[in-house]
Amino acid sequence: MERTELVTSDIAVTTAPPRLVLDTNVVMDLFHFAAPALAPLMAALESGAVICLANDQTLAELARVTGYRQFKLDPRGRQRVFDAYRACVTRVTATITPNMRPLPKCRDPDDQMFLELALAGHANMLISRDNLVLKLAQARNRPCPFAILPPEQAMQRLLEWHQA
Repeated sequence: MERTELVTSDIAVTTAPPRLVLDTNVVMDLFHFAAPALAPLMAALESGAVICLANDQTLAELARVTGYRQFKLDPRGRQRVFDAYRACVTRVTATITPNMRPLPKCRDPDDQMFLELALAGHANMLISRDNLVLKLAQARNRPCPFAILPPEQAMQRLLEWHQA
């Protein structure tokens, strides 16, 4: 069952369990390809050890991407991927506000929504395979208040988090 929460910038949000945003490539790795290397991340999602955040924009992006020919998904397969992911997410309805920290701009405007969701949802990390997104982890003039990591590094960070 999908969870929904309202997050506002003036409400302190606890960070336990860790709050994550997954870009669409990572979602496809997990929910379509069932990538064995990401099995620990999938287990964390399914067990509730982490909170995975999504919003209307990121869910619409997933619905669109599952229709790409290279994924070879028929309508039932597309719905299966979408429903499985949606069952693991907490839907964030809040958006960024002017009083929030400014974010770096991603060179690909389609990826900016993941940064904005991470900020609005008070995420601890954005997990991505996209090189343009990963480059933003080094942004000096507008550093993100959350980590931006590839899945392998994110899983290591989550392991350390739960061992602490």
